[in-house]
Amino acid sequence: MTLVLFALAAFLVGSIPFGYLIGVAFFRTDIRKSGSGNIGAMNAMRTIGKGGAVAVLLLDAFKGFLPPFLVLYFHLLPPYGAAAVALAAVIGHCLSPWLGWKGGKGVATSFGAIFALCPAAGFVAIGGWVLGTLLTRYSSVGSMLGSVLAAIALWYFTRDPWFTAYGICAAAFILYTHRENIARLLAGRENAIKL
Repeated sequence: MTLVLFALAAFLVGSIPFGYLIGVAFFRTDIRKSGSGNIGAMNAMRTIGKGGAVAVLLLDAFKGFLPPFLVLYFHLLPPYGAAAVALAAVIGHCLSPWLGWKGGKGVATSFGAIFALCPAAGFVAIGGWVLGTLLTRYSSVGSMLGSVLAAIALWYFTRDPWFTAYGICAAAFILYTHRENIARLLAGRENAIKL
């Protein structure tokens, strides 16, 4: 029951749609109606500019970081509990009840959770995103590469089966949320970042 309650709380934290809230509150713009329609940082950058995108990125990462960090720091649950609340936060971001069970693609929230579980793996995730994005000019490629590398890094640095399971589940989930991006990449129609 404790695990269920913590996971529910993490889901609700993750479900806070910062991209939508910042767009409406500070830019009078519903970012869901522009660009890709996504509430994440990349669409925020295209819609409300770099400042808004940075705020969305940091807040989305923080809501993924906070639940597993609190669970680990205060020893509230065993490692499987930290992994479960991390995944719940990511799912909450992607399936926000406040937006009709829609949301973002989970990348920043997942990377934030990874930093809470293992900072070294978090840096690997960021490095994978930077590398994939720089080499291809597609943020979606960087997001998927960073997520896959993070799963490997969680195993390498922690050898914890639950943290590794989180990394695998999160990577698979993020690949799923990027299924339209994958289709556009294969068709040569994906939007590139202007570096």
